Amino acid sequence: MIYRITHKTRYEYKNSVSVGSHAVYLTPRSSIHHRCTRHELHVKPEPATRSERVDYFGNLIKFFTIQQQHDEFELLAVSEVTVDGENVPWPSESLAWNEVASALPFDKTPSGLDAYQFVFESPRIKPGPDFAAYAGPSFPKGCPIAEGVLDLTARINKDFRFDPKATTVSTPADEVLRKRRGVCQDFAHLQVCCLRSLNLPARYVSGYLRTYPPPGRPRLVGADASHAWVSFYCPNVGWLDVDPTNNMVPSQSHVTLAWGRDYGDVSPVRGVILGGREHKLDVAVDMEPIG
Repeated sequence: MIYRITHKTRYEYKNSVSVGSHAVYLTPRSSIHHRCTRHELHVKPEPATRSERVDYFGNLIKFFTIQQQHDEFELLAVSEVTVDGENVPWPSESLAWNEVASALPFDKTPSGLDAYQFVFESPRIKPGPDFAAYAGPSFPKGCPIAEGVLDLTARINKDFRFDPKATTVSTPADEVLRKRRGVCQDFAHLQVCCLRSLNLPARYVSGYLRTYPPPGRPRLVGADASHAWVSFYCPNVGWLDVDPTNNMVPSQSHVTLAWGRDYGDVSPVRGVILGGREHKLDVAVDMEPIG
């Protein structure tokens, strides 16, 4: 499967902006699951400077600065991604979760060291006893880690309601736990909090999800979604993905943009502006199969 992905972002400012410096995570990662074969980033107004680098987690981040006065700011990211098959195969057996939690601090292998850094608190992830208590029924002692994570994923999907009006981009996970509602970012943060509260490594994944129209209805351009899900570390297997918003293991409908400790590490667009004050934001994503 080959997708052409267009991600349109438009800011409309109340007051003019004289200078804007921005960083974007809009280039899909390449992995065993899929590879990015083409990527273009169009910016309006035209930036005075551009640069790019690979960040600590291996994500490509692009920088640019607009040095002319503007009332609007538009981004158009166009990517082509070839999806070759499924993600890492789901294991038929895995270590008990409590064995993983107790052994990981002593695992000095490159994969173990990489995983262990995702056990700790991060700016938007605050592990604690409330999250451990919620996760507990999915992880009785001796339960295989892969089995426990699937059960937790299903429980989050069942217990929490998708409600885009219930939270904002800055809503903390403990509030989501109390309200039992939110969006994909919230559910990903919640599950990461639960796993880290059990000393299990988990990371936040941003990307795209292809949606499907009802039978007999045409697909709507721009109706696909930027999305978020979770990766957890399974020794002897690697990183495995789960999508708590949809209670599924990501497959050919998911394309990864970036991963990090939480949303703050990989927010698609962020920056600093001089002026502007209030703004209106419009975002549209389209995943079009082209081959």
